[in-house]
Amino acid sequence: MTRAEAQSPRSWVFWSFIVLMLALIALFIYLGTWQMHRLGEKEALIAAVEERSHLAPQPLPPAAEWGAIVPTDYDFRPIALTGHFLPEETIEVFTSLSEPKGKFGGPGYWVVTPFALDAGGIVFVNRGFVPESQAKAFANDPATPAGTVTVSGLARQPEEINAFTPAADPAKRIEWVRNPERLAALIKPDETPVAPLYVDLPAGDPGVLPQGGETVMTFPNRHFEYAMTWYAFAVITPIMLGFWIWRQRRGRSKDR
Repeated sequence: MTRAEAQSPRSWVFWSFIVLMLALIALFIYLGTWQMHRLGEKEALIAAVEERSHLAPQPLPPAAEWGAIVPTDYDFRPIALTGHFLPEETIEVFTSLSEPKGKFGGPGYWVVTPFALDAGGIVFVNRGFVPESQAKAFANDPATPAGTVTVSGLARQPEEINAFTPAADPAKRIEWVRNPERLAALIKPDETPVAPLYVDLPAGDPGVLPQGGETVMTFPNRHFEYAMTWYAFAVITPIMLGFWIWRQRRGRSKDR
């Protein structure tokens, strides 16, 4: 190729297209590998649900040991709590229940109430879902069980916070994530330790609010299919690129 040809607009288009296609190949390989990573995570999650959710409820370790708890190790494990609710500290966490197991769904709130353990420490308990239209009635719910009670539910790891997570509304006691660290900022400050996980209560009587038992226990898993699709693109793209280069070279040969 002469220097004039290398600097021609046609040559710049030729090489720019090749660079673009090579970048796409790298992107397809990356996306396929990412989907394989997600496949491993999803399979581990499904296995954890199947292994843990049917175990007998166990108490949490003493509050002095909560700093060593890894929340993912407790995710979906049945937990038994003995103590009393703090209904005046109830926090409502906004959600939209698209596939409810109970009667109610759509926009609404999780009713999350701190639970003071007899052994010391506080665990946030998600008592269930209430529709948006009825949320005010549960801000300080008089139906909250009073006195010392024992409740059982599924331990859940904290929901993640990112740059798009709105700030909490302390005045209205509204949050956007079930994250114990964020929730703790909305209750009266004291020295009581807060568990690094929360507990979802099971379903109660049909039609009774808050509507418990809404923990998602089944997860779609099509990551292997997605990965194979991206890898297929990574294989097909260089073949198409090679054919295109051959056509371009052949066209230039005929022009000479």
